Amino acid sequence: EVQLQASGGGLVQTGGSLRLSCIVSGFTGDDYGIGWFRQAPGKEREGVACISRSEGSTHYAESVKGRFAVSSDKSLNTVYLEMNNLKPEDTAVYYCAATFSVDLRNENAYLYWGQGTLVTVSS
Repeated sequence: EVQLQASGGGLVQTGGSLRLSCIVSGFTGDDYGIGWFRQAPGKEREGVACISRSEGSTHYAESVKGRFAVSSDKSLNTVYLEMNNLKPEDTAVYYCAATFSVDLRNENAYLYWGQGTLVTVSS
């Protein structure tokens, strides 16, 4: 059974940093991708960043480029989202999800979702 468990959210001031973790289990091999998504109150869910577990290639939303970094530790079956220079507009529930598709930027291709972790950035 595929499971994803996200953690690491919290309250941080503007300009601060947080690192989210997504523990992945139930996969055999590395032919899948992990995406980070977020949903702010009253807004639609949006993709933030994604990484191919096999190739290590990454993609970022324009709004987080240069501030967020996604990485993977295969030995720990964990994918991280390092978030720096946080802004109030980054406040949202953050989710990690998994896909077998090579099109990591296609949100509809993600089949497995973890529970969310809340990130609140105070001004």
